[in-house]
Amino acid sequence: MAWDTNSWGDAMAMMMSSMQAMPNVDGGGAGRGTVAIELLGSVGSDRSEQDRFLTEELNAIRQGHAKLQQAIFEAAQVQRTLCAPRELDWGQFEIAGEIFPVRHLSGDFFKVMKLGSALGLAVGDIAGKGLTAGIWQAHVMGLVQRAARKHANPAAAVAEVNWELCRDDATPPILALFLARLDRKNNLVYCNAGLPAPLLVRDDKAVERLEEGGPMLGALQDAEFRTGQVALHPGDMLLAYSDGVTECQNAHDQEFEMNRLMTAATAAAGMNANKALFSLLGTVLDFADSCSPGDDLTLLVVHRHRSTKRKRRHVRTEGLSAPYRRAASAVRRRSSSPGDSPE
Repeated sequence: MAWDTNSWGDAMAMMMSSMQAMPNVDGGGAGRGTVAIELLGSVGSDRSEQDRFLTEELNAIRQGHAKLQQAIFEAAQVQRTLCAPRELDWGQFEIAGEIFPVRHLSGDFFKVMKLGSALGLAVGDIAGKGLTAGIWQAHVMGLVQRAARKHANPAAAVAEVNWELCRDDATPPILALFLARLDRKNNLVYCNAGLPAPLLVRDDKAVERLEEGGPMLGALQDAEFRTGQVALHPGDMLLAYSDGVTECQNAHDQEFEMNRLMTAATAAAGMNANKALFSLLGTVLDFADSCSPGDDLTLLVVHRHRSTKRKRRHVRTEGLSAPYRRAASAVRRRSSSPGDSPE
C-alpha cells in the first residue's frame, strides 16, 4: 500500500484510520499492531528519503551561493582596478580617491585620466545600487573617457555622454557626473551634471561650491550644459563626492548633509590628499555610528601643495595605465572660455 502524504501528521492520521477499519483476525490486538509497525516503517523510509533529498538540495544551493559570491567579489575587484589610480602625484597636485560600495558592486565611480598635457577628473553616480548599476559602470566609464579625450571643454564632453546614453536602444541609466580638466597653469574647468556641488576649500578655509553644469544624464537628449572655471592656488583643496556622503543617515534618521561636510572639509584643509580623504570618510562613518550606509560612498580629493619646493616621492604617471597605488588603510579667476578641441 502506498500513500502520498504531505506531512508526518497526515501519515499518522491515515494510518490510524486504516487500522480502525481492519478486522481483528485473532480476536486480540496482534493484527493491528503488526500493521502499525509496517506502516510506520514505510512512512519512516519515505521521510528518510525526503530528508536526504532536501539535504542534497540545500548543499547544492549553498555551493551555488558561494560561487555567486565569489564571482561578485571578483567583479568588484575589477571595478576597483577600473577606478584608478586611487592615489597620484601630478605636478603640484596630489590626488586621492576611494569608493565604498554597500553591495560589493558599485554604481559610483571615479577616474583620473591623462589628457595630453592636462589631467582629467571624473566622479559619477549611476542611479540604483548593486548588480544593475555595477553592470552599467564599465560602459559609462568608457563613454566618459572617450568624450573627455575628444573635447577640451568638459560641458561638450558631458553633452556627448548624455547624447550617447539617450540614443541607446536599451533603457539607459540615469547618471550624475562631475567632469573636470586640470591644466599645468593650475586652472580647473569643469561641468557638474547632477551631483552635489563639489567643494573648493581655499587655503584660508573659505569654501566655494562648484555649481556650473546642467541636469543628470540619460533623461533629456537635448539638455544643455555649462562649463565653470576656477584657479587652484597653493594650499587649495577640491572635494568631489557622490550623494551617498551627504545623505548618509544615523540611527535618528538624520542625514550628514552639506553643512557637516563643509565643516569636515575645512577641518581637513592643509592635510595631504590621502589623509584628508580618510579624515572625511571617518567623520561620515562616525556620524552614521552603528547604521550601515544606505548608498555607495565616493570621494575624490585634489590638493595643491603649498610649496613647489616640497620634497616629492617618485610616482609613475605616464599614461596612468600603471599608476602608483597604495592599499587603503582601515576605515575609520576667470579666464577665457576653453575651446572644443583637445590640447
